[in-house]
Amino acid sequence: MKLNLSSKIVLNQIPEEFYHPATAIERSEITRFEKVPTDIFPTIEEGAIDIANQLEEGIKKAAQEGRKFIMGIGSGSSLTPIFQELIKRYEAGELSFKDVVIFNAYEYFPLNAENVNRSINQLKGRFLNHIDIKAENIYTPDGTLPQDEVQEYCRQYEHLIKELGGMDVILLGIGRMGNIATNEPGSSLTSTSRLILIDETAREEMKMSFGSQETVPPCSITMGIETILSARKIFLTAWGEEKADIIKKTVEGKVTDAVPASFLQTHNDAHVVIDLPAAAKLTRIQHPWLVASCKWTDKLVRSALVWLCQITGKPILKLTNKDYNENGLSELLALYGSAYNANIKIFNDLQHTITGWPGGKPNADDTYRPERAKPYPKRIIVFSPHPDDDVISMGGTLRRLVQQGHDVHVAYETSGNIAVGDEEVVRFMHFINGFNQLFGNEQDEIIKEKYKEIKTFLQSKKEGDIDSQDVRTIKGLIRRGEARTACTFNQIPLDHVHFLDLPFYESGKIEKLPMGEADVNIVRNLISTIQPHQIYVAGDLADPHGTHRKCTDAVLAALDMEKEAKAEWLKDCRVWMYRGAWAEWEIENIEMCVPISPEELRAKRNSILKHQSQMESAPFLGNDERLFWQRSEDRNRGTAELYDKLGLACYEAMEAFVEYKV
Repeated sequence: MKLNLSSKIVLNQIPEEFYHPATAIERSEITRFEKVPTDIFPTIEEGAIDIANQLEEGIKKAAQEGRKFIMGIGSGSSLTPIFQELIKRYEAGELSFKDVVIFNAYEYFPLNAENVNRSINQLKGRFLNHIDIKAENIYTPDGTLPQDEVQEYCRQYEHLIKELGGMDVILLGIGRMGNIATNEPGSSLTSTSRLILIDETAREEMKMSFGSQETVPPCSITMGIETILSARKIFLTAWGEEKADIIKKTVEGKVTDAVPASFLQTHNDAHVVIDLPAAAKLTRIQHPWLVASCKWTDKLVRSALVWLCQITGKPILKLTNKDYNENGLSELLALYGSAYNANIKIFNDLQHTITGWPGGKPNADDTYRPERAKPYPKRIIVFSPHPDDDVISMGGTLRRLVQQGHDVHVAYETSGNIAVGDEEVVRFMHFINGFNQLFGNEQDEIIKEKYKEIKTFLQSKKEGDIDSQDVRTIKGLIRRGEARTACTFNQIPLDHVHFLDLPFYESGKIEKLPMGEADVNIVRNLISTIQPHQIYVAGDLADPHGTHRKCTDAVLAALDMEKEAKAEWLKDCRVWMYRGAWAEWEIENIEMCVPISPEELRAKRNSILKHQSQMESAPFLGNDERLFWQRSEDRNRGTAELYDKLGLACYEAMEAFVEYKV
């Protein structure tokens, strides 16, 4: 069973020479915009192996020299693949950590004896408890100290690092604001270990690392920028497209305290190690024509012309030979003969992505349409990771499919219970208890007992406690009710609404269980029963807490099993990926774009508003305070505006899709 097929999705095939140049000369040419050495790997696993190889070499070399290997280390989740690779080598008897000394890069503050929110606990759980490192060789800042003792403690921590000979290497992740360890924007080049206030975005990321809703303490004792730069070698890692923007600023931007990671540009042996999605905004990946000659694919040409339109402020059909020549795209003039020929080719390509018939237009020529005219009507399954992603991500398309006569099913893959606040449970429990009093003369003992039991639990619940099974069940019921209401509003029959409650989600924590065979079998049972002609799945593979990716992996694994079983229905099925509340598809990748009228956009908003338990806040979104309906509308309007600026039709809003080839 293939459980990670989403990792194989490649929207833009990047030629190997742009991420793995064969010679030093080629590397120098394509990395001309990069100010710190950056190694890009096709997968996280390959990047982790590369770092592990270098760490193993350093550890063994230090052992041969009869000295300890001094290592600074963070505890962010991006380091987990490296930890796993090192643990594997230890378990295979290939590597020992007996002579390794670890300095934890930061610790939360303030902590008390009962507080489990400790960076060192994360580090032990993910790495240190699984290797043969000696306890006396593990050093960490002490978050339980009185505040007036912290400054002196930090001075001693710095002294201890120097006394042991300084750090051979420090291994760190990077936060969305460019923070390294917990050096927030504003940290100076000369900052040493100190107490620092953690900003809201960084605290949100740390909360996700804890894997629960525990409150992250407001401060941290962190190694400073100067401390980090004192290490003889530095590795900075990042995986996934959500880190692409900050990696570009770190690697290609100017050195500034607004992006603390940019100070790595001043170090003589710093290395940024990332996967292709995290490298997506680097010039050699996003705009390769600026650094070398390209093999021009249709997508790359589309990307180049959209970029050219944006920097010239012109629509596609107004681009001139001069525009091409002045902006490094003369190769396209040679390839197409003139700006006009290239312009009309890409204009037509983009025009053909637009359709008001996402299920295909019956009795019409479908030569240039994204979807087939037949069969009509189509059986369709919209997979929704949470009970509102369907309307947030493709609510306009969903209504259009129903109105155009297709047989639409919606499958809610998880209960979504963790995103429901306790006050919602209290409100519903008050209602059902009051109902029992008014209409049942308080005769229903189950309601009375559960009311008391849940009321007592919530009153005694502490920050960070996991909800009881009963509370999670009620929260799941609340979200089911909202989803049914939204489906009814969109004229989807309730017997076409499926609640899959995939088991991987039911951890009670932000960090979910591994997605496995049980999850895939639930999905496979549904798709093999309905045998759809169209499937819509979430393409938000960089969502902050991983649920979208796991849900999509479950669908793709189920489809793969059907393919291996030679299921006949699969030959007539297409799979479309949508994106949700975080980002839209890049225009060069869009293969179907569905226009939404002002009335349809209002209806989409009303669909989202049916999910009342999600209206007060949008969970897990860092410093973006917009609610989901606001994010969704802004994104859909932004897509329409981009098409308009390129000289295509002007719509109120648009929803975009990319096809997944089964």
